[in-house]
Amino acid sequence: MIGNAIIGQSGGPTSVINSSLAGVIEAALISDEITDIYGMNYGIEGFLNEKLIDLGNQTKDILKGLRHTPSSALGSSRYKLTKDDFPLILKVLEKYNIRYFFLIGGNDTMDTIHRVEKYCKSKGYILNGIGIPKTVDNDLYGTDHTPGFPSAARYNMLSVAQSGVLARDMQKVDKFVIYQTIGRDAGWLAAATALAKKDESDAPHLIYCPERPFNKKDFLEDAQACIAKYGWVSIVVSEGLLYTDGTPVSTAEEKDSFNNREFGAMGGASVGLNVHKILKDETGYRGEFQITESLNMCAIDRAVPLDLQEAYDCGKEAVNLAVKGNSGYMVTIDRFSDNPYQKKLGKTELTNVAIRAKTMPNNFINGRGNFVTDKLINYMRPLVGEIPSYIQLDKTRVELN
Repeated sequence: MIGNAIIGQSGGPTSVINSSLAGVIEAALISDEITDIYGMNYGIEGFLNEKLIDLGNQTKDILKGLRHTPSSALGSSRYKLTKDDFPLILKVLEKYNIRYFFLIGGNDTMDTIHRVEKYCKSKGYILNGIGIPKTVDNDLYGTDHTPGFPSAARYNMLSVAQSGVLARDMQKVDKFVIYQTIGRDAGWLAAATALAKKDESDAPHLIYCPERPFNKKDFLEDAQACIAKYGWVSIVVSEGLLYTDGTPVSTAEEKDSFNNREFGAMGGASVGLNVHKILKDETGYRGEFQITESLNMCAIDRAVPLDLQEAYDCGKEAVNLAVKGNSGYMVTIDRFSDNPYQKKLGKTELTNVAIRAKTMPNNFINGRGNFVTDKLINYMRPLVGEIPSYIQLDKTRVELN
């Protein structure tokens, strides 16, 4: 099928999302079926307003640079389509003879592609729609992991490791440090910080994920036990942490257009701050908290080479699937070996992905619900790259005779 292609980026960015964009563009440029490749300026909102970018006119230097540039080069959007938008979408598709439709994004983005593709089909308009996975949360069904997650995991792993060294050496001043990660429904990023730990006393000591309810009494027991043993405690919490009764540990009330709770963008007290208050009020100890929010989405300096390459490959594969007549799918990364790490690219139906969150398996979290298991470590180890080591002084005291 001969026609033009359109590509958009949606939701929060990652440090590797532009590598996927480069893969789509480069594959489209050499395709016999795709005549021109356009970009949505600010996602589906820009598309509705015909704000299209000529991606076929980009220089080789720009395309090369995209593969190492963070954030969303096209501009992103969190707009949720209404039923009144679809006739206009079809009109724009017809006007520009767009037959190939690509979006890079997460759960809600896959829902957008699915709805557009389904509507076009109902109107007799042939459109091949393919989703390209993206999210630092790693919560997409059907794929072993998502491009963007390994780099964000590394960012958090290194941050917890380095802040742990600081907290260890400052334990006479601060007895605890709390690090908050992104993770509305799934604790993948929080769990990944366990890779920072090489010795028992290293950070983190405690990890709390949304998959398990947060019990205040147990938490205080665990934290104080660590302080008694190590002199300090490093605690990692996911932003979506819930109490046993289902209420959020944060006080976030605002929700986005997809009915997802807004933990950082809309303000309000966070999980990290509230957990800090719980521990301080109980013990009287001084402690620190660290909340990175979107920083791990754009830290290209900590991007994992494997992640950059897989993101690029997923972009190319999306085009390959579409021009072969596939539609209504998302590209997947299918792992078949941990050591050595081996994978292949595949596909899954958009209906398996849209508006769902993939949580961690139960056996990735320990029975107490305050740390991860070796199964999580084995899953994560191939993804995060080299794990640095930090030394401690030999603190043999001087003795004068």
